Amino acid sequence: MIQKFRGKCPDGGWIIGSLVKFDENTCFIMPEFRGASTLSYAQIFNHTAQYVDIETLGQSTGLSDKNNIEVFSGDIIRCTSGCPHQVIWLKEYGGKFLGGMPAWYLSGLCEGYAWTGEEEVIGNIYDNSELLEENSE
Repeated sequence: MIQKFRGKCPDGGWIIGSLVKFDENTCFIMPEFRGASTLSYAQIFNHTAQYVDIETLGQSTGLSDKNNIEVFSGDIIRCTSGCPHQVIWLKEYGGKFLGGMPAWYLSGLCEGYAWTGEEEVIGNIYDNSELLEENSE
């Protein structure tokens, strides 16, 4: 599976694609490019890559919610119990990998939670952090 990332652009929009990281503070996301082109890689990059806030980067889990929306780390999911939970990569918390990909979990749920496909993306921690407050009340 090709790893996909999502990040927030300075204009407030989001972009999904391949991550190009120049240093610890500078990164771009280049959307999927399909079809033939006579442009060089540099020209394609210059025309399509978007600078993103490195603090908002999220990697795809490879899963989709009940509405077929792709789930990224940093998303807020309403699980089958009805409570909101943040999608968190274990890579950030000890470097565990499963099947060659970083494992993830939903905050506040016990280990072993099984994805049912009935979960729903209701926001993300960058635009909708108040949704997580519902869980702490």
